[in-house]
Amino acid sequence: MVIDDEGKQLGAMDTKEAVRLAMEKDLDLVEVSPKAEPPVCKIMDYGKHRYWQDKKDHKHRVKQKKSELKTVRLSVKISDHDLKVKSHQAKKFLKR
Repeated sequence: MVIDDEGKQLGAMDTKEAVRLAMEKDLDLVEVSPKAEPPVCKIMDYGKHRYWQDKKDHKHRVKQKKSELKTVRLSVKISDHDLKVKSHQAKKFLKR
């Protein structure tokens, strides 16, 4: 099953014929649904498709909330004042 670059269905055709049509338009033949019966292919500019797909994926990644890990490190030779400051920070982290 072949779909042209304007979205019209050209129907089931031989692979060689579909590749020839794509080459005439200086485009690529891309298999969009390999598990369908018959497989669905689309004539499109694959580089442009990839660009827009990457741009959309990047937009979704930016909107995702990133988890933040807060840590408090203590050592054996810590002074009393430093221990109080670190415990205050830890309490502040846990309240949030």
